[in-house]
Amino acid sequence: MIYLKLFFSFFQVGLFSIGGGYAAMPLIQQQIVELNHWLTMTEFTDLITIAEMTPGPIAINSATFVGTRIAGLGGALIATLGCVLPSFIIVLTLAKLYYKYKNLSIVQGILGGLRPVVVAMIASAGLSILITAFWGEGGITAFLDINYIAVGLFALSLVVLKKFKTNPIYVMLGCGVIGMIVYSII
Repeated sequence: MIYLKLFFSFFQVGLFSIGGGYAAMPLIQQQIVELNHWLTMTEFTDLITIAEMTPGPIAINSATFVGTRIAGLGGALIATLGCVLPSFIIVLTLAKLYYKYKNLSIVQGILGGLRPVVVAMIASAGLSILITAFWGEGGITAFLDINYIAVGLFALSLVVLKKFKTNPIYVMLGCGVIGMIVYSII
C-alpha cells in the first residue's frame, strides 16, 4: 500500500511540475509535508538543501530520498519512477506535437502564458523555505522568535554573490561551514 501511495504522490508531482525543480517544490511540499506527513517542514527544508547539493533534478532527488526514508530501496525506486514517468510521457507527446505545430501562434501564446505561472511557483517555494529558515516550523506567526544566524548567513550570501560574483557552490559550502561552526558553539 505504501508503494502505491509513494508512486501516486510523486506521479502527481511529476505530472504537475511544469517549469522544473524549483517550480515543483510547492507540489513536493504539499505531498510529503501537508498531505502525507512523511516529513516535517524543517526536514523538508533539509531535504531541499540536500537535493540541491546532489547531482540531478530536485524532484527526482526528493522522490528518491523520501522513498528511501519511507520504504527503503523499493520505495526509492517506486517514488522515483512515479516522478519520472509523467514527464517522460508528456515530453514525448509534446515533442511530437511541437515539431508538427511549432509555427502556430496559439502554441507560442500557450508557452508565453505558462511563464508567469512558473515564476510564481518558484517564488512561492523560495518564500516558504525562507520563512522556515528564519522562523522555524511556527512560521512568521512567531515573528519575534527569529533565527538571527540564518538571517545573517542569508544576508552575507547575498552580499558575497552580488558584490564579488562568487560561484554559488562556494557560497553554499562557506555558509555550511560557518553554520556548522556557529551552531556547534551555541
